[in-house]
This record gives sequence, C-alpha cells and structure tokens, in this order.
Amino acid sequence: MQTPRTRISDALALEPVQSGVRIKGWLRTVRDSKKVVFLQVNDGSCLANLQVVVNPEVDNFEDVRKLTTGSSVEVVGDLIPSPAKGQSVELKATGVQVIGRADPSFPLQKKRHSFEYLRSIAHLRVRSNTFGAVFRVRSMLAQAVHEFFAARKFVYVHTPIITGSDCEGAGEMFRVTTLPAGSSTPASEDFFGKPTFLTVSGQLNGETFAMGLSDIYTFGPTFRAENSNTARHVAEFWMIEPEMAWSDLDDDADLAEAFVKHLLKSALERSSGDLEFFNKRIDRGLIERLQHVVDADFVRMTYAEAVKILERSKQSFEYPVHFGANLQAEHERYLTEEHVGRPVFVVDYPKEIKAFYMRRNDDGRTVAAMDLLVPKIGELIGGSQREERQDVLEQAITEAGLGLDEYAWYLDTRRFGTAPHAGFGLGFERLVMYVTGMENIRDVLPFPRTPRHCEF
Repeated sequence: MQTPRTRISDALALEPVQSGVRIKGWLRTVRDSKKVVFLQVNDGSCLANLQVVVNPEVDNFEDVRKLTTGSSVEVVGDLIPSPAKGQSVELKATGVQVIGRADPSFPLQKKRHSFEYLRSIAHLRVRSNTFGAVFRVRSMLAQAVHEFFAARKFVYVHTPIITGSDCEGAGEMFRVTTLPAGSSTPASEDFFGKPTFLTVSGQLNGETFAMGLSDIYTFGPTFRAENSNTARHVAEFWMIEPEMAWSDLDDDADLAEAFVKHLLKSALERSSGDLEFFNKRIDRGLIERLQHVVDADFVRMTYAEAVKILERSKQSFEYPVHFGANLQAEHERYLTEEHVGRPVFVVDYPKEIKAFYMRRNDDGRTVAAMDLLVPKIGELIGGSQREERQDVLEQAITEAGLGLDEYAWYLDTRRFGTAPHAGFGLGFERLVMYVTGMENIRDVLPFPRTPRHCEF
C-alpha cells in the first residue's frame, strides 16, 4: 500500500531520519550540478520549500535533470539532516515521478515580479511567495471569524445575494435581469417581476433574523457598481455583519473590539511564518503594530470631539474639517496615529452623513453610529444601533427619498414585537490588507473584479 502524501509544512517539522516520506508539489527552482540535482519543492502548505536531492542512482535521473520551474512532481525518499544553510532537513530522493511538465515559458521564473504584473496572471500568482502567504492568511482569518461567533453562540445566516432593496441608499448597484440589453420590456415582465440587484450588504436581512434568533452574523459576497480604480475599491468583496438583539451602541463597540483582537491574535499565533515574511518584505513594523492593537484598550470619542481635535491639530489637511463633514482617511489616521496612538471608536455622527436605519439620538442631529479607526488604514469597521421605533424609521426612510412600500417587510420587524438591536460591518478584504500589510485590495482577492476587468 502506497504511503500517504506528507504536506511539506509537516515534513519540515519532522525529526530526521524518516524513511519513505512522500511529498507532492511544484518546482520553484531546479539546480543541476551534473552529479546531483537539487529541486526546491513547494506545495502551498507553507512559505518554505523543501529541498529534494536527486542522485544518479534514481532511475529517471536524466529525465529529472530536464525539469523546469513550475513542473509538478511526486517524490519519495528519506528525510535526513541538511548541511545547507537555512534548512534543517532535506529529502534524499529514492524515486521521482513527473506529474506535469511546465512549458519553459512559465511566467514565474524570476524571484521578484511587480504586483501589477502578477495581477495580470491571477490564475498563476498564488504560486508566488507573496500570494501564497496572502491566501493562507485569508483562509485562516475566515476560519477565525466563524470560531469567534460560534464561541458566542451566534447563528450563521446566509443572506441573499439577489435583492430588491438598496441597504445603503447609494444607488450604485448591479442590475440582475433576464431581459436582453436595450429591452423596453417593463420590469414587471422580468424574471422577478420587479427591478432586482446584487446586494451591497446583508444587513437588512440579517436584522430580520436577529429579531427571532437574537444573535446572528452573515459572512458573504457583496457588490458595488462604483466606477472607481483606486487601491481600495473593487466591484465584488466580502462582508462580515453581525446583528444583536437586546443591544445598544456600547454593546456593539464591545463586540467589535473583542472581534478585532481575536482576529489579530489568531493571525499572530497561527500565521507567524507568513507574517514574518510580510514584516520583512512588505511592511516593516507590521507585527509590532498588530501586537500593539491586540494589547491596547480602544479609545471612544464622539464625532464632535474628533472634529474639535482635528481643528485644533494645526495639521494641513487636504480636506477641510468641520462639523457635518465626512472624516477622510487622513483625519482618521491622525486620530489613531498622532493623537491617541491606538484604535479609536468615533461615535454619534451627524444624521445627514449616515444611513437611514441608524437610531436617531435625543439631540435631534446625530445618530447612534460608530466607526472603528485603526492605525495606518483608518476605518476598519462601521456600525450602529438600529432604529427600532417604527414612526422614526418611517420618517428616516422618507427623508432618504426611499419608498415605504419597498421597505414594508423591514418595517414589519418594528410593527410586530420591535426590540433594540445593533450591528456592524467589517470588510473582509480590508481586514486582510491590515493583517498582511498589502496596500492594494486587488492583491488580497483571489480574482479581483474592477471596472472593465473580469478575466479568469
């Protein structure tokens, strides 16, 4: 019976000598010194390669010498101590099987490529050191998300991707239709009998489930038809959105702080090798910054207080600061990096710059909203206590220029046993960027969707 495959991450942790170790992976490099061939093999399980030493005694030695970077192989051999610098073990091959030869034009021949170039070969870039590390960290963080909520007995809800309502009221949504382009057929004759779109958020649907299950969360793809080509915008991205009944804004902030600390701590503990790579090659100081956030007590201040701090800072901001203005990234970074030196919750924003569903405060001009700002990137989480009073919510919907009939189902949750509730949204890609130090959102998505780009 054939011995099972050993992942390279596991093989590197074994004590030598181990006989009959079987690995499978792709060649990063092939070095032929005539009397022996050295293969650097990687299977994606970790950043490190395993060096395979192939001697002429191996049956297909001459065939192995002709292998090129990118080829896939299966190797059986003895795991022995390595005399080479930087590795404790190597695999002395007793047999090498070529699984798939790579054409010599394989585009990842060099050790370093620009991220822009690698985006053009997104179907192959995962075989590079940087992107292998990015997507291992992304996977680990996704698992940590579910672990966090499962430990708190939240119910995981799959909210719909196709929707008939606009959660944000921004109007930048992708239309879903079966009608041919340019058709004059009314929407009532379309598949759903009304205009439908790809969702920008699962929040409104999540709220309805919180009104029966108390604590729920969604984690799924969302879409925005924003014609932007910045390093922070894509058309398809993932959102994590918890909703909690019987909760106010303080409860919301407490959960958000615990959530972020759990995710960063998980990364530091479970992806240490990949984070060391990012700390060295991508963002020096990354690990120290993440640890600082884990150890810090997050500050809380009102939007009005934040504006006063910014006005008194004597900083030359590109965007003027005044009450009623949206805080820009430069303002958020000043608050977190210069003023307090740690994460900050800014709460109680003017109602004019926030969404209709946020609870109106008693002052009549602000809503119970919160943004979590962190050093380097600014806003990481946005949330609020939701407006649970039916009459106030109806007024807010009308003021936003939206139709009450369109949100009748949402208003029903206020008509039939309303309850205070709160929640927030965390953009998963922004989290991955923060944890890895990557600066372009296109580099933390497997296949990014941007204006005029939908390959692969």
